[in-house]
Amino acid sequence: MTRLPPPSRDDYGFHFEIQTRWMDNDLYGHVNNVTYYSFFDTAIAEFLIGEADFDPFAQPVVGVAIETGCRFHASLRFPDRVVAGLRIGHLGRSSVRYEIGIFNAVGGRAAADGHFVHVFVDRDSQRPVEIPERLRSAMARFQRAPA
Repeated sequence: MTRLPPPSRDDYGFHFEIQTRWMDNDLYGHVNNVTYYSFFDTAIAEFLIGEADFDPFAQPVVGVAIETGCRFHASLRFPDRVVAGLRIGHLGRSSVRYEIGIFNAVGGRAAADGHFVHVFVDRDSQRPVEIPERLRSAMARFQRAPA
């Protein structure tokens, strides 16, 4: 299997800076692998709240994670500043695939990249529903062009 090279920052339209914390380091002195998933989740939340004007506490529709994945390319460590890049890889009727790159703030190639799939559900019934139009519109602005 051929491993794709790390993406560049230019591959993503939405960017958000995250400060690493001392507690993010593992016993080897670099950011622990599970922390990257926290970075993914934080970037998605910032996108939904800041870019899509989505209030996760008041909306009748919420995104539920059904799949995640991550490829590691280089180490990060505290006190690195991290930039998360986000794009929409797929936008379905009730689901979205976010693609995220995690970069050292001074680097051009991703230290890690991955994906996170949300299915949007009714908050009460937990049944899939269509992505609300305002949210869909914000997502479409950052949708990756088909290959």
